[in-house]
Amino acid sequence: MSTLYVVATPIGNLGDMSPHAVETLKNVALIAAEDTRVTRKLTTHFGIDTPLISCHQHNERSRAEEITERMIAENIDVAVVTDAGTPAVSDPGTEIVKAAAARGIPVIAVAGPSAFAAAVSVSGMDFSSFTFYGFLPRNAGELREKLTDIGRKNEAAVFHESPHRIKDLVKMIGEALPGALLSVSCDLTKLHELTLRGTPEEIHAALAENEKSEKGEYCVVADLRNVSLPEEAPAVQASLEAQLFDCMLNGASLRDAIDQLTARGEKKNAVKAAALRVKNMLEG
Repeated sequence: MSTLYVVATPIGNLGDMSPHAVETLKNVALIAAEDTRVTRKLTTHFGIDTPLISCHQHNERSRAEEITERMIAENIDVAVVTDAGTPAVSDPGTEIVKAAAARGIPVIAVAGPSAFAAAVSVSGMDFSSFTFYGFLPRNAGELREKLTDIGRKNEAAVFHESPHRIKDLVKMIGEALPGALLSVSCDLTKLHELTLRGTPEEIHAALAENEKSEKGEYCVVADLRNVSLPEEAPAVQASLEAQLFDCMLNGASLRDAIDQLTARGEKKNAVKAAALRVKNMLEG
Protein backbone atom coordinates (compact mmCIF):
# COMPACT_ATOMS: atom_id res chain seq x y z
CA MET A 1 0.00 0.00 0.00
CA SER A 2 1.19 3.53 -0.73
CA THR A 3 2.60 5.64 2.10
CA LEU A 4 3.19 9.39 2.45
CA TYR A 5 6.32 10.30 4.42
CA VAL A 6 6.56 13.77 6.03
CA VAL A 7 10.32 14.26 6.14
CA ALA A 8 12.08 16.94 8.21
CA THR A 9 15.25 18.40 6.66
CA PRO A 10 18.07 20.52 8.15
CA ILE A 11 17.34 24.15 9.07
CA GLY A 12 20.94 25.14 8.40
CA ASN A 13 23.46 22.47 9.26
CA LEU A 14 23.51 19.54 6.82
CA GLY A 15 24.93 17.38 9.61
CA ASP A 16 21.44 17.35 11.12
CA MET A 17 20.06 15.27 8.23
CA SER A 18 19.18 11.93 9.81
CA PRO A 19 20.08 8.56 8.25
CA HIS A 20 16.35 7.77 8.43
CA ALA A 21 15.54 10.84 6.31
CA VAL A 22 18.23 10.00 3.74
CA GLU A 23 17.04 6.40 3.47
CA THR A 24 13.42 7.49 3.10
CA LEU A 25 14.17 10.01 0.34
CA LYS A 26 16.17 7.40 -1.53
CA ASN A 27 13.47 4.74 -1.33
CA VAL A 28 10.34 6.71 -2.27
CA ALA A 29 9.26 7.07 -5.90
CA LEU A 30 8.73 10.84 -5.72
CA ILE A 31 9.64 13.81 -3.51
CA ALA A 32 7.12 16.67 -3.25
CA ALA A 33 9.30 19.70 -2.51
CA GLU A 34 8.52 23.30 -1.57
CA ASP A 35 11.26 24.53 -3.93
CA THR A 36 12.79 21.88 -6.16
CA ARG A 37 15.95 23.97 -6.61
CA VAL A 38 16.60 24.06 -2.87
CA THR A 39 15.80 20.38 -2.39
CA ARG A 40 17.93 19.37 -5.38
CA LYS A 41 21.00 20.80 -3.59
CA LEU A 42 20.14 18.66 -0.57
CA THR A 43 19.52 15.47 -2.53
CA THR A 44 22.67 15.97 -4.60
CA HIS A 45 24.73 16.35 -1.42
CA PHE A 46 23.42 13.03 -0.08
CA GLY A 47 23.50 11.15 -3.38
CA ILE A 48 19.72 10.93 -3.70
CA ASP A 49 18.43 10.73 -7.28
CA THR A 50 14.68 10.47 -6.59
CA PRO A 51 12.55 12.63 -8.95
CA LEU A 52 11.21 15.91 -7.54
CA ILE A 53 7.89 17.68 -8.05
CA SER A 54 7.02 21.15 -6.74
CA CYS A 55 4.44 21.44 -3.97
CA HIS A 56 4.40 24.95 -2.48
CA GLN A 57 1.87 27.35 -0.96
CA HIS A 58 0.59 28.54 -4.34
CA ASN A 59 -0.12 25.13 -5.88
CA GLU A 60 -0.34 22.82 -2.88
CA ARG A 61 -4.07 22.16 -2.97
CA SER A 62 -4.22 21.06 -6.61
CA ARG A 63 -0.86 19.32 -6.37
CA ALA A 64 -2.00 17.38 -3.29
CA GLU A 65 -4.94 15.94 -5.22
CA GLU A 66 -2.74 15.10 -8.20
CA ILE A 67 -0.04 13.41 -6.12
CA THR A 68 -2.35 11.35 -3.91
CA GLU A 69 -4.37 10.17 -6.92
CA ARG A 70 -1.11 9.08 -8.55
CA MET A 71 -0.04 7.31 -5.35
CA ILE A 72 -3.17 5.17 -5.44
CA ALA A 73 -3.15 4.57 -9.21
CA GLU A 74 0.55 3.60 -9.33
CA ASN A 75 0.87 2.22 -5.78
CA ILE A 76 3.91 4.39 -5.02
CA ASP A 77 5.37 5.96 -1.88
CA VAL A 78 5.94 9.73 -1.77
CA ALA A 79 7.89 12.00 0.58
CA VAL A 80 7.01 15.63 1.24
CA VAL A 81 9.75 18.10 2.26
CA THR A 82 10.09 21.86 2.65
CA ASP A 83 13.11 24.10 2.15
CA ALA A 84 14.10 23.65 5.80
CA GLY A 85 12.63 22.07 8.90
CA THR A 86 9.44 20.09 9.37
CA PRO A 87 6.71 20.23 6.70
CA ALA A 88 3.19 21.39 7.64
CA VAL A 89 4.49 23.42 10.63
CA SER A 90 4.27 27.04 9.43
CA ASP A 91 5.33 25.61 6.05
CA PRO A 92 3.62 23.82 3.13
CA GLY A 93 2.62 20.20 3.63
CA THR A 94 -0.76 20.32 5.35
CA GLU A 95 -2.83 19.96 2.17
CA ILE A 96 -1.04 16.85 0.93
CA VAL A 97 -1.26 15.28 4.40
CA LYS A 98 -5.02 16.00 4.49
CA ALA A 99 -5.51 14.63 0.98
CA ALA A 100 -3.61 11.45 1.80
CA ALA A 101 -5.48 10.90 5.06
CA ALA A 102 -8.82 11.45 3.32
CA ARG A 103 -7.95 8.68 0.85
CA GLY A 104 -6.87 6.28 3.56
CA ILE A 105 -3.17 6.57 2.68
CA PRO A 106 -0.92 6.08 5.75
CA VAL A 107 1.04 9.21 6.71
CA ILE A 108 4.35 8.62 8.51
CA ALA A 109 6.51 11.29 10.18
CA VAL A 110 10.27 11.18 9.68
CA ALA A 111 11.14 13.49 12.56
CA GLY A 112 13.98 15.95 12.58
CA PRO A 113 14.89 19.65 12.86
CA SER A 114 12.32 22.29 13.80
CA ALA A 115 13.30 25.95 14.13
CA PHE A 116 10.82 26.88 16.85
CA ALA A 117 11.75 23.84 18.98
CA ALA A 118 15.44 24.72 18.64
CA ALA A 119 14.73 28.35 19.60
CA VAL A 120 12.77 27.33 22.70
CA SER A 121 15.56 24.95 23.74
CA VAL A 122 18.18 27.72 23.80
CA SER A 123 15.93 30.46 25.22
CA GLY A 124 16.70 29.70 28.85
CA MET A 125 13.04 30.31 29.64
CA ASP A 126 11.36 27.86 31.99
CA PHE A 127 7.73 27.24 31.11
CA SER A 128 5.76 24.03 30.70
CA SER A 129 3.69 25.15 27.72
CA PHE A 130 3.67 27.76 24.97
CA THR A 131 1.66 28.69 21.88
CA PHE A 132 3.27 28.74 18.43
CA TYR A 133 1.89 31.41 16.08
CA GLY A 134 4.19 31.17 13.06
CA PHE A 135 4.34 34.50 11.20
CA LEU A 136 2.29 37.40 12.59
CA PRO A 137 0.33 40.02 10.57
CA ARG A 138 2.40 42.58 8.66
CA ASN A 139 0.02 45.53 9.06
CA ALA A 140 1.00 47.55 12.13
CA GLY A 141 -2.55 47.93 13.45
CA GLU A 142 -3.35 44.25 13.00
CA LEU A 143 -0.01 43.30 14.54
CA ARG A 144 -0.61 45.38 17.66
CA GLU A 145 -4.13 43.94 18.03
CA LYS A 146 -2.82 40.38 17.60
CA LEU A 147 -0.03 40.89 20.13
CA THR A 148 -2.46 42.32 22.68
CA ASP A 149 -4.74 39.32 22.20
CA ILE A 150 -1.76 36.97 22.59
CA GLY A 151 -0.67 38.76 25.76
CA ARG A 152 -4.10 38.33 27.33
CA LYS A 153 -4.32 34.61 26.54
CA ASN A 154 -0.81 33.20 26.92
CA GLU A 155 2.07 32.95 29.36
CA ALA A 156 4.51 32.12 26.55
CA ALA A 157 4.43 32.42 22.76
CA VAL A 158 6.73 31.68 19.83
CA PHE A 159 6.83 33.51 16.49
CA HIS A 160 8.69 33.36 13.20
CA GLU A 161 9.84 36.59 11.58
CA SER A 162 11.76 37.67 8.50
CA PRO A 163 15.09 39.52 8.87
CA HIS A 164 13.64 42.68 7.32
CA ARG A 165 10.82 42.97 9.87
CA ILE A 166 12.45 41.65 13.05
CA LYS A 167 13.31 45.08 14.48
CA ASP A 168 9.76 46.34 13.92
CA LEU A 169 8.31 43.25 15.59
CA VAL A 170 10.58 43.54 18.65
CA LYS A 171 9.75 47.24 18.98
CA MET A 172 6.03 46.55 18.73
CA ILE A 173 6.23 43.79 21.36
CA GLY A 174 7.85 46.31 23.71
CA GLU A 175 5.02 48.78 23.13
CA ALA A 176 2.09 46.34 23.14
CA LEU A 177 3.28 43.91 25.83
CA PRO A 178 5.04 45.82 28.65
CA GLY A 179 6.92 43.41 30.89
CA ALA A 180 7.64 40.84 28.18
CA LEU A 181 11.01 39.09 28.05
CA LEU A 182 12.35 37.78 24.75
CA SER A 183 14.81 35.28 23.35
CA VAL A 184 15.47 36.04 19.68
CA SER A 185 17.40 33.49 17.60
CA CYS A 186 18.67 33.49 14.02
CA ASP A 187 20.89 31.24 11.91
CA LEU A 188 20.03 28.32 14.19
CA THR A 189 22.42 25.36 13.78
CA LYS A 190 24.66 27.40 11.45
CA LEU A 191 28.24 28.55 12.08
CA HIS A 192 27.19 32.04 13.21
CA GLU A 193 24.10 31.07 15.21
CA LEU A 194 22.99 33.97 17.40
CA THR A 195 20.55 34.21 20.31
CA LEU A 196 19.77 37.50 22.06
CA ARG A 197 17.97 37.47 25.42
CA GLY A 198 16.45 40.34 27.39
CA THR A 199 13.77 42.99 27.24
CA PRO A 200 12.42 44.10 23.87
CA GLU A 201 14.25 47.40 24.31
CA GLU A 202 17.58 45.65 24.94
CA ILE A 203 17.15 43.33 21.99
CA HIS A 204 16.05 46.14 19.66
CA ALA A 205 19.21 48.08 20.58
CA ALA A 206 21.39 45.02 19.92
CA LEU A 207 19.75 44.42 16.54
CA ALA A 208 20.18 48.07 15.60
CA GLU A 209 23.91 47.82 16.32
CA ASN A 210 24.32 44.59 14.32
CA GLU A 211 24.91 45.40 10.66
CA LYS A 212 24.14 41.77 9.77
CA SER A 213 20.77 41.71 11.56
CA GLU A 214 18.86 41.70 8.26
CA LYS A 215 20.21 38.29 7.26
CA GLY A 216 18.78 34.94 8.31
CA GLU A 217 15.29 33.98 9.48
CA TYR A 218 14.38 34.71 13.10
CA CYS A 219 12.49 32.81 15.76
CA VAL A 220 11.19 34.79 18.75
CA VAL A 221 10.35 33.19 22.10
CA ALA A 222 8.33 35.48 24.37
CA ASP A 223 7.89 35.06 28.14
CA LEU A 224 4.63 36.89 28.86
CA ARG A 225 4.12 35.95 32.50
CA ASN A 226 4.96 39.46 33.75
CA VAL A 227 3.08 41.34 31.04
CA SER A 228 0.77 44.00 32.46
CA LEU A 229 -2.20 44.97 30.29
CA PRO A 230 -5.24 47.12 31.19
CA GLU A 231 -8.47 45.29 31.82
CA GLU A 232 -10.38 44.55 28.65
CA ALA A 233 -13.43 46.77 28.29
CA PRO A 234 -16.65 44.76 28.45
CA ALA A 235 -18.40 44.39 25.13
CA VAL A 236 -21.29 46.79 24.69
CA GLN A 237 -24.50 44.84 24.14
CA ALA A 238 -26.88 47.80 23.80
CA SER A 239 -28.28 48.80 20.43
CA LEU A 240 -26.77 51.74 18.57
CA GLU A 241 -29.89 53.76 19.29
CA ALA A 242 -29.56 53.07 23.03
CA GLN A 243 -25.88 54.02 22.96
CA LEU A 244 -26.71 57.28 21.18
CA PHE A 245 -29.39 58.09 23.77
CA ASP A 246 -26.91 57.31 26.57
CA CYS A 247 -24.36 59.75 25.12
CA MET A 248 -27.05 62.43 24.78
CA LEU A 249 -28.20 61.91 28.37
CA ASN A 250 -24.61 62.70 29.38
CA GLY A 251 -24.80 66.05 27.61
CA ALA A 252 -23.65 65.24 24.07
CA SER A 253 -25.46 66.52 21.02
CA LEU A 254 -26.66 63.96 18.49
CA ARG A 255 -23.74 64.87 16.21
CA ASP A 256 -21.27 64.46 19.10
CA ALA A 257 -22.89 61.14 20.02
CA ILE A 258 -22.34 59.91 16.45
CA ASP A 259 -18.65 60.85 16.71
CA GLN A 260 -18.30 59.06 20.06
CA LEU A 261 -19.73 55.80 18.69
CA THR A 262 -17.61 55.83 15.56
CA ALA A 263 -14.54 56.51 17.73
CA ARG A 264 -15.39 53.30 19.63
CA GLY A 265 -15.13 51.37 16.38
CA GLU A 266 -18.78 51.20 15.36
CA LYS A 267 -19.40 51.33 11.61
CA LYS A 268 -20.06 54.88 10.47
CA ASN A 269 -22.96 54.08 8.12
CA ALA A 270 -24.71 51.99 10.77
CA VAL A 271 -24.33 54.77 13.35
CA LYS A 272 -25.72 57.36 10.93
CA ALA A 273 -28.72 55.15 10.18
CA ALA A 274 -29.33 54.70 13.92
CA ALA A 275 -28.99 58.46 14.45
CA LEU A 276 -31.65 59.09 11.81
CA ARG A 277 -34.00 56.74 13.66
CA VAL A 278 -33.24 58.52 16.94
CA LYS A 279 -33.92 61.89 15.33
CA ASN A 280 -37.25 60.65 13.97
CA MET A 281 -38.21 59.31 17.40
CA LEU A 282 -37.37 62.63 19.05
CA GLU A 283 -39.28 64.62 16.43
CA GLY A 284 -42.23 62.24 16.42
